[in-house]
Amino acid sequence: MLKRLAFSALLLVLLGGLALAEGKPLKTINLPEPKLLGKMTVEEALFRRRSERSFLPNELTLDQLSQLLWAAQGITEKTWGFRAAPSSGSLYPLTIYLAKSDGVFRYVPDGHKLVQTGDQDVRSSLTRAALGQDFISQAPAVFVIAGNFRIVETRYGQRSYRYLNMEIGHVAENIELQAVALGLVSVPVGSFWDNVVAKTLGLPETQDPFYIVPVGYLKPAS
Repeated sequence: MLKRLAFSALLLVLLGGLALAEGKPLKTINLPEPKLLGKMTVEEALFRRRSERSFLPNELTLDQLSQLLWAAQGITEKTWGFRAAPSSGSLYPLTIYLAKSDGVFRYVPDGHKLVQTGDQDVRSSLTRAALGQDFISQAPAVFVIAGNFRIVETRYGQRSYRYLNMEIGHVAENIELQAVALGLVSVPVGSFWDNVVAKTLGLPETQDPFYIVPVGYLKPAS
């Protein structure tokens, strides 16, 4: 009996490792429906937004994560699949990854859900990849905007680099303004080793990381 249990445990570990190696999701989280009416106006969110680099360790709720992810890439028009952030030609080449204490997750706009792609806390690794900016490891939720540049390049040629950068900026600002509206703070980070971030998150070869946005509660100055 003990041998059978030990074998079963080993099999589960091996299968989990295989799922990671093949890029299969470890689990899927269906997110709560985003709220379309908040307590703060857009004008106030714009006024209050600041780049903050000191976070409390408090975890964000699933409702808060849902709202932030929806603001980044959520579907706002179901017939055509239009999203919260504009995209040239509605190509939507970007993918949002979320690094938390319990692993790495990829946001899937269709169905508004998260799929877990890794079960390790990689925030310290992201900090090292970002030249030691240690506030990244302190933030309870680290959003990474990644994407496939080639999707845009195929259609727009030499202007694709400009269009992609515009879209990345739209998404990052949406995250930051939504964070303010939820009583949270954030800071955009563009300085990091691309290949190290990609390896840390286990990105597919077709995707590159473009922006890191840590989000959390502001830690008061001591």
